[in-house]
Amino acid sequence: MATAESKRVQRRRVFYIPGYDPIHPRRYREIYRREGAAQAAISDYEISLTAKKSKGPYGWFVDAKMDGYKTTADFEVLVWSDIVRDSMSNSILATYLQLLRTTWIYISTGTLFRLMKLRKGPVIAALYPVGMLALQLIVALLIGWAIASGLGWFVGAFSGEVSGPLVRTSATLIGLVAVVFILRWFQARDNRLMAYYLMHDYAYSARLRGANPPELDARLREFGGRIADALQQDVDEVLVIGHSSGAHLAVTVLAGLIRAGRVPDDGPALGFLSLGQVVPMVSFLPAADQLRGDLQYLSARDELAWIDVSAPGDGCAFALCDPVAVSGVAPADKKWPLVFSAAFTQTLSPERWKELKRRYFRLHFQYLCAFDRPGDYDYFRITAGSKTLADRYNGRRPSKSRIDKPVSRFTSVTTP
Repeated sequence: MATAESKRVQRRRVFYIPGYDPIHPRRYREIYRREGAAQAAISDYEISLTAKKSKGPYGWFVDAKMDGYKTTADFEVLVWSDIVRDSMSNSILATYLQLLRTTWIYISTGTLFRLMKLRKGPVIAALYPVGMLALQLIVALLIGWAIASGLGWFVGAFSGEVSGPLVRTSATLIGLVAVVFILRWFQARDNRLMAYYLMHDYAYSARLRGANPPELDARLREFGGRIADALQQDVDEVLVIGHSSGAHLAVTVLAGLIRAGRVPDDGPALGFLSLGQVVPMVSFLPAADQLRGDLQYLSARDELAWIDVSAPGDGCAFALCDPVAVSGVAPADKKWPLVFSAAFTQTLSPERWKELKRRYFRLHFQYLCAFDRPGDYDYFRITAGSKTLADRYNGRRPSKSRIDKPVSRFTSVTTP
């Protein structure tokens, strides 16, 4: 039997799969640098980051000393931001057509009503872009109508042609130009309103009713190859992190690796950390057979440890919802995931919580950030500490308030 000392991690490979994010992956390096330094100061350990300078996959190196042990970590961001950018239409008309199509899919399949039985937060987040884009259109139309009516009255009053077709046509055209201008004004401020961004996010998952588009499937195979190569290296742990919609991508990647026999029995420990997952937004859709099959398969495997962390304070995640169980595909021998809460209201001071609690999108990234009252979830200890994910949470009980009842209407699975 291996001693406790031999289980200590000295070298780790970390693969981070972001959610639906069009921004360059350097943002994740800077979050890690800034927040890691803040957590180290709070928790009294040492951590430093070095950027990778060679060409190739984007990432960074971390050196840490925690609890008397030194550890190095090689981080890599598994990038699909180019696919995200290509899926985000700059056309206002195309976005409104996406709104109609996506809303129809979620309502006509009954998926929206099933999701409402889980958490209100992510459903509200899903409805937000629909409501905000509809409101923008209403405001634009009302202002356009007011301009057209006022212009028609003004010109007609001086020309005596109040009802003349030329006056009405000209006023209508000017009103329509005003509508387009106002809609473009709203779109230009979407970095604050987030309506277009979120609409593209939900539309991307829903356009094939839960099935992966071909370009995404091809990218996931590339991700699998990168992780499989790491599992052949002289490291102590390979840790895969899926954040937000990156969680369900990681499920498919890892299930594929294990099915293909690419996780060696005598290789590094394999850990999977899902953070702020939104799996039901996809797994509840009718054509998500592959994802449901991957969830079912992965939940019963011994080759990895799967820990799922969320928090009720995160209104953009299906907090404490067991993604396998609520999708209705939990097998009799289910082992994973271990679901527990990051407990923002306890691990953040009252002052810090008050500052962040209305910043919903920022809270969705809190899992990657420092906590000023840290509990047993510490992103930097997990990714740069001396324990494997399995050892760190060995014996940890799941949160009592987790939701593990089957809710999805669609439970068919596909097994490759």
